[in-house]
This record gives sequence, C-alpha cells and structure tokens, in this order.
Amino acid sequence: MGPRINDRIRISPIRLIDQDGEMVGIVETDDARRRAQDLGLDLVEIAPDVRPPVCRIMDYGKYKYETSKKEKANKSKTRVSELKEVRLGRSMKIDPHDVEIRVQQARRFLLEGHKVQIVQNFRGRELAHRSRGDARMDDIVHRLGDLGRVELAPRLNGKRMSMIISPDRTKIEAFRRKEASAPKPEGGASSGESPGVEAEKPDSRASGSSASSSGPASVGSASSRTASPDGSKAKSDRIHSTA
Repeated sequence: MGPRINDRIRISPIRLIDQDGEMVGIVETDDARRRAQDLGLDLVEIAPDVRPPVCRIMDYGKYKYETSKKEKANKSKTRVSELKEVRLGRSMKIDPHDVEIRVQQARRFLLEGHKVQIVQNFRGRELAHRSRGDARMDDIVHRLGDLGRVELAPRLNGKRMSMIISPDRTKIEAFRRKEASAPKPEGGASSGESPGVEAEKPDSRASGSSASSSGPASVGSASSRTASPDGSKAKSDRIHSTA
C-alpha cells in the first residue's frame, strides 16, 4: 500500500514542502492540493505519523519509479551468498591448464559475492604425498588472494582435502577500480601480441631474390656435372692423338 495522495489526504492542515524541496509551512490541505494541480503535479503525504502530517508536491509516478529502483538496488546488495564448490579433478593428476580453468571459475564466484569451497581428491597412494595437496591449495590461495580471504583453512577428511574462501568486499572493489582504470587496447594489434610477430612473416621479395640467387648456382653445378663427361672425352681424344 502506497502513501495517500491528492483527494485521499483528509487531514487538514498539513505541513507542506514544495516541488523544489523547500519548506512552505503549515497550510490548508485544499490550498496545497490546488497548488499541486496548477503545476500538473501531485500532493503526496510523506510523513503521516506526525502532526500535522508532512506532504510534498511532486510527480508521484516518477516518485514510485525511483522508489522501486532503490528497492531493487538494495536487494541486489543484500543478495544471499551461496557456497559454490570447485573440484580440482578426481585425483592429484590434473593438467595445469585444467587447474587454471578451476581458478578462473572460483574468481567468477567470488566476484559474484559467493563463498567458494575448493576440493582436492586423492586416489590410491597419492594420500601418502599429502604435501603435494597442501602445496596446490597454497598456490590457489595465492591466486585468489586479490579477491578473497581464507575462511576455513585446508583440512583433510578421508581422501578429500577442502578449504573455504570468502569474498573480501574491499579487495573486490579495489580490483574493479583497477580493471576500470586499465587502458583499453586500441584498434589494430591486440595488446597481448608479441612485438616481433610482423618480423617473422615471410617476405615474398626476399623469397624471390633468394630463389633467383640460388637458381644460377644450381644451374652452374648442374653444368659442371654435365660438362664432366665431355671433358673426360676430350682428354681421351688428346691421349689417342698423341699416341
């Protein structure tokens, strides 16, 4: 149920605030209502529990919209945090690329305001090397340290090691400010492109010159090979003629 407006306001007099937010003072309700109508606005009772009640001249439709918008914003801020689980495979044998995928998933959950439970399973004799699991958990804590904090330290339960990381609002706000202030890549080559990429592209002119320079050399070597039999024959002819 919304506030009383216009003809629904029965009490008189009222304490009136005008459309600019300035206090007018105590006036009769009919006078305040006519004043609102002349401006094409509404007379809205905003403090009904005081005497005389406080009313304000405003656009009630706009007031409802802004009130609804504020309520939605407050609900989003007070959104219930969920516990999201991120599993690091079924054993310690997991590819580093897959670990990176899990870390990025955990970062997304933290940015959304959720707690994250990191789970590492051991299989067979892997349990004898618990230190490897501890080292992996420490690495993940380090990689998530700019967004969250450890709420529950790593602990082993059977063949399952787990820990809980909670989002840190201060760190998340700092991270978002840093992301917003980071320079955006301009058109053309992407910011992640290596500086020597263009130099590695094949040059057609260089290839052509290389081919042309290598061409005569190969022809010359071929000529020397074909000339060899003729030379041998000429030498043989000279020997016969001498004889």
